[in-house]
Amino acid sequence: MNEKDLIRLRLQIDALDAQLLALLNRRAALVRKVGALKGGAPAYRPERESQILRRIAAATETDGGMPAEGALTVFREIISACRALEQDIRVAYLGPQGTFSEQAVRRQFGQSVHALPAPSIDEVFRSAESADCQFAVVPAENSTDGVVGRTLDLLLTTPLKICGEIELRVKQNLLSRKRGMQGIRKIYSHAQSLAQCNGWLREQLPNAERIPVGSNAEAARRAAKEKGAAAIAGEAAAALYGLKVLGRGIEDDPNNTTRFLVLGQMDPAATGKDRTSLVMSAENRPGAVHALLSPIAANGVSMSRIESRPARARSARWEYVFFIDVEGHQSDARVAAAIGELQQRAPFFKVLGSYPVATN
Repeated sequence: MNEKDLIRLRLQIDALDAQLLALLNRRAALVRKVGALKGGAPAYRPERESQILRRIAAATETDGGMPAEGALTVFREIISACRALEQDIRVAYLGPQGTFSEQAVRRQFGQSVHALPAPSIDEVFRSAESADCQFAVVPAENSTDGVVGRTLDLLLTTPLKICGEIELRVKQNLLSRKRGMQGIRKIYSHAQSLAQCNGWLREQLPNAERIPVGSNAEAARRAAKEKGAAAIAGEAAAALYGLKVLGRGIEDDPNNTTRFLVLGQMDPAATGKDRTSLVMSAENRPGAVHALLSPIAANGVSMSRIESRPARARSARWEYVFFIDVEGHQSDARVAAAIGELQQRAPFFKVLGSYPVATN
């Protein structure tokens, strides 16, 4: 390619950039009009945003241009910036900065929100319950390590509703001040991350002491201060604490994924691709669980997940509660019929929320 061709193509790109900016400004103006018509209604509508992202993903699959992941990243930020024109949004998450929970917030809400780190899952719930923030993002389960028990326990009693979900591909990295792995004597990380990288650590750093800490961000902070120390954390923590990435994607399971829940004071409308989360108890007698769950199958509803947990407040009739995810929205006829029957059968029953299935 000669210099003239290169200049010509760059001029075309510059012209397209100008058009994109003009279109973004037009979009922003329309968003302001929508905000005025809403009359103070929430700016964040997970069902609407999910529909936009699904449409973008479907379009990228047919036009052969930008990859779907890149297009979704761009449009998430466009949505985030436009949403901020309507309302300042505050989102609590399990901190400190640099954790996978913060990555989940950014994936769902973009950069144009106030992300507020909290020291514990309890405090994340409390921030949203007390209206210090509008939403909370909490980890619910990991494909390798299973459910996050504290999150499930708090869902039993919170007035918050699940209004969204995030599936975050968790890529663990070895971070250190050092330029190589030789001489690393300590490895800090959250206990779950250490477990997720057990095989790699056993092969690459068999003699290094593994020290569990409260979060991967805390691990990175410690590694940044100590000679001969390393941390297992995400790349965001490396940038935050000035560490080098010595190993990327060191988790044993290449599909390691954590599911996060978005909690708030809203009920998203149906989108056609939704999930409903329920929690209920069963009587302490043989066959009670089978009898309890039969309305789900009888009404043709697909159950995608069931998890049992010891009940926090035990009685003579039931000792365990069951967290269940079903496909569909609670306003769908079949799901609504199943819920109606379950309410009649379960000693304790609660709809945790209906929300759009995560867009990846």
